[in-house]
Amino acid sequence: MKTFIIAEAGVNHNGNIEIAKKLIDVAVESKVDAVKFQTFKAEKLVSKMAQKAEYQKSNTDVGETQLEMLKKLELDVDSHIELMDYCRNKKIKFLSTPFDLDSIEILNGLGMDIFKIPSGEITNYPYLKKIGSLRKKVILSTGMSFESEIEDAINVLRKNGTIDITVLHCNTEYPTPIDNVNLKAMKTIEKNLNVKVGYSDHTLGIEIPIAAVAMGATVIEKHFTLDKNMEGPDHRASLEPDELKEMVKCIRNIECALGSGIKEPSESEKKNINIARKSIVAKKAIKEGAIFTEDNLTCKRPGSGMSPMMWEDVLGKIATQDFKEDEMIKI
Repeated sequence: MKTFIIAEAGVNHNGNIEIAKKLIDVAVESKVDAVKFQTFKAEKLVSKMAQKAEYQKSNTDVGETQLEMLKKLELDVDSHIELMDYCRNKKIKFLSTPFDLDSIEILNGLGMDIFKIPSGEITNYPYLKKIGSLRKKVILSTGMSFESEIEDAINVLRKNGTIDITVLHCNTEYPTPIDNVNLKAMKTIEKNLNVKVGYSDHTLGIEIPIAAVAMGATVIEKHFTLDKNMEGPDHRASLEPDELKEMVKCIRNIECALGSGIKEPSESEKKNINIARKSIVAKKAIKEGAIFTEDNLTCKRPGSGMSPMMWEDVLGKIATQDFKEDEMIKI
């Protein structure tokens, strides 16, 4: 099954719609399935006293509050419409994560058919209830959460009418230390909660999302930017265009390599069977009427004769003809 790859533009447009369009262009060139932004009204998302995360402090103006930072990163409704039209013309799926109840209404009104729930909203009951009532496809990120909290969120969504839910294992540290990734948790979620699973990645580089696909992720989400050195909270933990292209290429290769799961010779290797396998042959010259023993038989390439798996069937039989050394045995 093809992995649904989401290129997370997030707020890496820095509040500039032209940068947002350039990000869409990069996503298209990278051949991802969707490009995702974030929809919020800063005043409805954070209080005036809310502190910035450590990674945000190190990548933005130290003197500003989280509210002030987010205010500069908002996209208004007209910008959403313009970007959705741009995506439609470029033949790529537009997605955006709502961060408040009004933003859910806005995106639903604009016809969004997949709702991405961010990790921070997994314990937000009114938020979950509202999205659940829309009965759309849901992708749920699970950073900072216990399995019980994920189960509770799923139950709220289902109770309110949403059935199609994919749960993304996630760690919200930007960037995520490799020893904190815990990819096996994705399989635990799949097994214990009986849901489709994927992975939202905040590590540096591309190896972890590729590994997640090899482990069965059906959705991959990864931040990207035009330039890691741009000012803003998420650029440094994001992929640059060439890295995003390489990640997509590698994921598609992994999907192809996973195959059907049926263990059988592939078309490309069938020609090697007789070359690499062996047959039962005469270890030395054998006269007609002689008894086949371990002293006068051995196994050598090619494998176009009697299989060595018939060894016990051949031992003790009488040769019905003369055999030269290395000649394939027949009984």
